[in-house]
Amino acid sequence: MSIERNLLISLLKLTQNGAVGQELLKNDAKLPLSATSFLLHKLQKENLVKVNGCVVLLERDNRIRIAVKAVELGADLEHISQFLGWQEFEAMAAMALELNGYATQKNVRFKHVGKRWEIDVVGCRKPIVLCVDCKHWHHSIVPSTLSKMAQAQSQRAEGFSKSLPIKNIELPCTEWSRAKFVPVILSLVPFNPKYSNGIPVVPVLQIQDFVSQLPLNVESLRNFTREFSHL
Repeated sequence: MSIERNLLISLLKLTQNGAVGQELLKNDAKLPLSATSFLLHKLQKENLVKVNGCVVLLERDNRIRIAVKAVELGADLEHISQFLGWQEFEAMAAMALELNGYATQKNVRFKHVGKRWEIDVVGCRKPIVLCVDCKHWHHSIVPSTLSKMAQAQSQRAEGFSKSLPIKNIELPCTEWSRAKFVPVILSLVPFNPKYSNGIPVVPVLQIQDFVSQLPLNVESLRNFTREFSHL
């Protein structure tokens, strides 16, 4: 298991800018070529990598899956996070929501009260609209700073709820009669406290548990209800 974990970590590290050769990969993972080839064949059967001769290709979505698999095998999450970029983290958040039946859109930009706003990921599953702010933290954040971030995300979620419908934003929530907009902060690493001013701070690897329990817990969280009167 530790052998596979080491290979996954080296894959993430060496494919940040594109493909990697098997020779470089085996040297970085400190594995014999036979073990490297065996594990790459296994990962290719799982549709996680593409091996073309001596070159290993790793698509962005698969880099996210490789990261999650490495953590499941015991890799340190903060160490893994160093090899993921901002866009990959947002893609990870959107992928987790989509796996739970949410329609998603990344980098949602809108205007409200004369200001320009942006939400990293918006996910919709009736009657909930999750407004997610992705924080690529490598270290702890003091509670006062977290409180300011949570308040800012609350303002974004409320502003978004009041701004819909918006041209060029294709989300199904405007077709509903009512929606509950829930601000969320998503962290790559675990963080305490788990809530700030009623706004959840969710580690990305726990988002599926959070989303599955959300319908039961939504009233205990900060949320903004919007009625869509056109229906």
